[in-house]
Amino acid sequence: MPRSKQIAGLIGWLALAFVAAAIGAIASTRAPEIYQALIRPSWAPPAALFGPVWSVLYLMMGVASWLVWREGSGNTRGALRLYLVQLALNSLWSWLFFAWHQGRWAFFEIVVLWVMILATVVAFWRIRLLAGVLLVPYLLWVSFATALAYTVWTLNPVLLG
Repeated sequence: MPRSKQIAGLIGWLALAFVAAAIGAIASTRAPEIYQALIRPSWAPPAALFGPVWSVLYLMMGVASWLVWREGSGNTRGALRLYLVQLALNSLWSWLFFAWHQGRWAFFEIVVLWVMILATVVAFWRIRLLAGVLLVPYLLWVSFATALAYTVWTLNPVLLG
């Protein structure tokens, strides 16, 4: 594959990841203030930690998807479809939790997201080991976020339905 096409692909896959981030960020404009108003467990991280962590994760996701795309084998289409579905679910979660205050739906959705991320990790791993490895921190962070979402939802039933 020509170098110019590889660079364009990298830019495209990174842009896609950060567009998903931006869609979620639109729903999260009041997230720090909402997060502060919620009853949180003692192990909940400070609101200021989420932005930097997610920025790194989206960068890693974009690079991972680009690595898979570069392989161009028959398996890449299915793996990239999984990636796109989990990316859409990722964006939806912020809307459910922060914009619409639907804690129950946000929790169930993040469980589905976790399953889709795991499927994407496995699919990427089979195509390009490094691509799968790049998604492992994302899977771990969403594992933590799932526990946090459940706990915050159950501690705040009036605010989060």
